[in-house]
Amino acid sequence: MTNFFKLAGAAAVLVLLSACVGTGPSLSDTSGDTTVSTGPTGPVPGTQADLEDSAGHRVFFGFNEYTLTSQAQATLARQAAWLQEYPETRIIVAGNCDERGTREYNLALGARRAEAARAYLSSLGVDSSRITTVSYGKERPLDPRSTEEAWSLNRNSTTSITSVGS
Repeated sequence: MTNFFKLAGAAAVLVLLSACVGTGPSLSDTSGDTTVSTGPTGPVPGTQADLEDSAGHRVFFGFNEYTLTSQAQATLARQAAWLQEYPETRIIVAGNCDERGTREYNLALGARRAEAARAYLSSLGVDSSRITTVSYGKERPLDPRSTEEAWSLNRNSTTSITSVGS
């Protein structure tokens, strides 16, 4: 029982210490820029977390569709701008589908979704040699349930960083 109290006390001290760590705006920026630095709590620039936070990494499609919605185009435009900031970064765009339909059909549809995203990124100036595509069809659902909400989430293309540098 004494060990329990020691562990509980140590945990309480850690919680209190973590509350003291500063997460407010950076005061060292004197450039006149009005943006606020998030300091050590923000994602590291150029990482997958930064891509997801800054641009978004996933676009969604309608049932049996592979055309890009205006919302998808906006997300891909942010991705293209982010990729222009990190010209040595290579990505993979994965096309995904919901569970309905055959495996073969969904692999083909996922490939068309990934290609639609790749083509749009390329049209915005991202060198196509930096982009690889893959289709996972219905094999990697975000939500395994058999509901309309789950199916909507699973109809997507997802952009992931594969490497940084040549």
